[in-house]
Amino acid sequence: MIEGFENLSENQFTTLKKSVSWITVLIAGADGSIDESETEWAKKLTEIRGYANPSLLNAFYDEVGKNFSEELKSLMDHVPFDTKDRTQLLTRKLEELNAILPLLDNRFALELYFSLKSFAKHVAKSTGGFLGFFSINKEEAKLIELPMITPIELAEEEE
Repeated sequence: MIEGFENLSENQFTTLKKSVSWITVLIAGADGSIDESETEWAKKLTEIRGYANPSLLNAFYDEVGKNFSEELKSLMDHVPFDTKDRTQLLTRKLEELNAILPLLDNRFALELYFSLKSFAKHVAKSTGGFLGFFSINKEEAKLIELPMITPIELAEEEE
């Protein structure tokens, strides 16, 4: 198990890794169709975050990137074609993080939570718009804050 995730079972860690694919398909498909440029950007983003992320999460994204393309393809092959059904399924999957994130060190969980939200925003911005403006459509805007995941707040330091 990589550093920072020692408190998790293998299944919980796998769920965290899969959440990056779930977010990709949720956001990319929010408008009804999954654009290849969105999934390609998500693949690149996992690679970039494996080395250019805050050091706490480098190993996590490095691990995610090892089989991200295969995971993403498999997910896209198995999720419902209907946008509403797909969104509902992926929302339920992402809700699983609500039981996992609190098991991590608070600062680590907070960093991961904000990183996942940032990832969602980057996927949404990867296509559409004019010169990068207005690239997030109405459907994506409802989801990029990942409202199905309970926000992580910084715990007060105990004295």
